[in-house]
Amino acid sequence: MNELLVVAGEASGDRAAAAVVAALGGRDRVRVFGLGGSALEAGGMELVSDLRDSTALGLTDVATRACAIRKAYMSVARAARKRKTRVALLVNYTEFNTLLASRLHARGVRVLWYGAPQIWAWREGRAEPLRRTVDRMAVMLPFEEALWRERGLDAHYVGHPACEASSLDRTAAREAMGLTPYARAVAILPGSRPHEVERLLQPMLDGYERVRNDRASIDGRVLLAPSLDERTRARAIATCAKAEVETISIDARTGVAPCLRAFDAALCASGTAALEAALARAVPVIVYRVDVVTELAARRLLRTPHIALPNVLLGRAVFPELVQRDAQPKKIAQALGRVLDGRTALVRDCDEVERVLGPQKTPSHDVARMLEPWLA
Repeated sequence: MNELLVVAGEASGDRAAAAVVAALGGRDRVRVFGLGGSALEAGGMELVSDLRDSTALGLTDVATRACAIRKAYMSVARAARKRKTRVALLVNYTEFNTLLASRLHARGVRVLWYGAPQIWAWREGRAEPLRRTVDRMAVMLPFEEALWRERGLDAHYVGHPACEASSLDRTAAREAMGLTPYARAVAILPGSRPHEVERLLQPMLDGYERVRNDRASIDGRVLLAPSLDERTRARAIATCAKAEVETISIDARTGVAPCLRAFDAALCASGTAALEAALARAVPVIVYRVDVVTELAARRLLRTPHIALPNVLLGRAVFPELVQRDAQPKKIAQALGRVLDGRTALVRDCDEVERVLGPQKTPSHDVARMLEPWLA
């Protein structure tokens, strides 16, 4: 049986890679091993390393988890060498996968990179190592194909995984979330990494509570990512219980997308969740904080005025972005209130985000088709 090495070090990448494995025919057609999470494991992948042990964000977070990241890297590299794998699917997780791609390329492994580093936002120098070591690239945003082809990579726009995520209609989603049919509903998504939840959950809850106290008939749910470790999850549930806000644990295989249509607005950590919220017409308010060291580096290196994918796609600041010192309860409440009051117009902007992404695509099947000739 053919073998495929998969490395997905983040929750969104775990789901995207699991969809590709399913499109390949799952465990009946290809033996999959590598680094991933609950979604890949449920799809039959042998976890050489679990992403929950090594996920990190920002320079300080990476430093504090350096030993775990190194251990994960060595485990994956040893497994690839021992199994003499010939094909690898690397999903985002840029620093880790850039090093791994170089090692794999030197051994003649065919490398498909799924989800390009955001060189349009910062650190364009990341392109050069990938040009030398990646055979093909599947990009998720429409403007990225030309960008990477100009830098010498065989890049193909396959669409964003959020576009093919299944979703419930509004009535069914509200029933699943335990929401009444007519109340305004707010989703609170504090992130998929422990440090994101530690930094963002409390100010999000405090901002939401201000809005809840000022308005009649508003309800909220905190949606917890499956990639969180048990300690972080337990602390988050206790924090939400104290604030009298119900928590929902997200299914690893489906992600948050199926239930987002239940909500009128969403307080989101920056990343895939903001795009998923916009596509579900749960108007996103993006809230984000990183450590001071990462903030100082980002100020020097960032080349885009927007951090939220919906705003990047539209080329303008449509959806609120509350970053660093602006990520505090009063400003969160003000932004959420404006979004709820102006939702009708903002839903039209969500429609435009979907149009910019282009005709309906099935990225998992396109990526699977890119891999199949190598696996044959």
